[in-house]
Amino acid sequence: MRKTTRRAVLGAGIAAAGSGLLAACSKGTGDGPSPSATPGGFVSPDGREVAAAEARRGTGPVRQVRLTATPARLDLGGGRTVASWAYGDTLPGREVRVTAGDTLALTLANHLPVPTSVHWHGLALRNDMDGVPGLTQRPIAAGASHDYRFAVTHPGTYWLHPHSGTQQDRGLYAPLIVEDPKEPLKYDKEWVVVLDDWVDGVDGSTPDAVLAELAKGMEMGGMDHGGGSNGSGGMSHGGGHDMSHMSMTSAERASSPSPTGPPRMLMGATSDVLGGDAGDVAYPYYLVNGRTPENPETFTAKPGDRVRIRLINAGGDTAFRVALGDHRMTVTHTDGFPVEHIQTDALLLGMGERYDVLVEVKDGVFPLTALAEGKKRTALALLRTGGGSAPGADVRPRELESAPLTADRLKADGGVALKERRPDRTITLKLTGSMAKYDWAINGRTYSPSYRQPVAAGERVRIAFVNATTMWHPMHLHGHTFALPGGGARKDTAIVLPGKRLEVDFDADNPGLWMIHCHNVYHAESGMMTVLGYRA
Repeated sequence: MRKTTRRAVLGAGIAAAGSGLLAACSKGTGDGPSPSATPGGFVSPDGREVAAAEARRGTGPVRQVRLTATPARLDLGGGRTVASWAYGDTLPGREVRVTAGDTLALTLANHLPVPTSVHWHGLALRNDMDGVPGLTQRPIAAGASHDYRFAVTHPGTYWLHPHSGTQQDRGLYAPLIVEDPKEPLKYDKEWVVVLDDWVDGVDGSTPDAVLAELAKGMEMGGMDHGGGSNGSGGMSHGGGHDMSHMSMTSAERASSPSPTGPPRMLMGATSDVLGGDAGDVAYPYYLVNGRTPENPETFTAKPGDRVRIRLINAGGDTAFRVALGDHRMTVTHTDGFPVEHIQTDALLLGMGERYDVLVEVKDGVFPLTALAEGKKRTALALLRTGGGSAPGADVRPRELESAPLTADRLKADGGVALKERRPDRTITLKLTGSMAKYDWAINGRTYSPSYRQPVAAGERVRIAFVNATTMWHPMHLHGHTFALPGGGARKDTAIVLPGKRLEVDFDADNPGLWMIHCHNVYHAESGMMTVLGYRA
């Protein structure tokens, strides 16, 4: 029997799952009805409740953008080129920049050999534009295009990437910057810094092959990862998981440079900050704005300039510890929302997280270094404000030795702090699975679009993430931001440490069907995803 990916299975059976397929906007992706509500009494992604919520956001100037997902040869610097998939021929893809209040109208042309999509990470937008195939839209077929159009209401640092298989761990990502028309910060320059871990096209490797290797290692050896145990955090939950969804389709296999490549499973990478095990994948390169440390991007400024740095972790399996040599950073925002300003030598970004910092730059040449936490290698960019020799690729600024700032130490700015209110509903999401079995799941259940965590519009909802594994997980909620405990920062992605419980609150004010998932690409694709569903 030919094996297929989970997403291929979901695409074929989506009508039975009741996901509310959308007929409008797609070209060449198939025809079909656009139901007003999904079976089971949940709001459809294109239902009247979603349209009403979008109408309340209003309309503004239209910012039109065209984006092409295509096979490309990418230059990582220093003579290293790789065959991958990207938005155009650059890494990251060309920045999309709008102003809060605008309407974004983006057409994605799919020149890949497989279906794709675009998810707008961190935006509270209309549900049928969220870009999750099999849940909020049909997959965009090879050779087809899709029109995304929605109001953008909140300023901040965001990014865009596919929500189709392991595609995000290729070159398919780009910054999305929403400017504030009443920007309160004062600065002279602004830099967007995108961090990534890179494997695609190196010695024949692909993310699909990496996922297949992780699954095979689980099945053959039964070893736990990085010194973890097979105790309560390492047991199989739910029993008898069918792992066939992790195999590549024939189209994906044909599009890969090689179905194999060298081993990429990472063993023994540990971090006290992350609670032990640091990651699953041994990446050959770590990048800042698509470049290796041997040929880094150089940012220029004048001594005394005040610089805003927007940091985005677009990695698949890596947390980054970031520091600017001989400087302290003032953290002003995380995940698009302002926080009470706090200074730090270094800060930690899990996959999907974003931080904005202000730095008053000194005279000289300084390394902006992103240490792959627990993996002992770095990504690098340079700041040059004067003469002097550039530091080498292996530079380690002393600031990296400081304990990095983490999100639990931040307080929300008073203007965005969530109002005090008792939760109307608590949803407990137990994070389960292990490296030994590679059976990552939520509440022991691997992802199904027809299984929803129900909420009602207007509720204050508490999500209790309970990490029963020996691995850290950056958990991401689509379409909303939540508040960390005790007046903490407003976030859409938060690290849940092994053996810990994290409770976050949000207001159910954006109807539809919304993903909640681990932003480790390989954990999500093996099943650590679920759906938040608004009752009709």
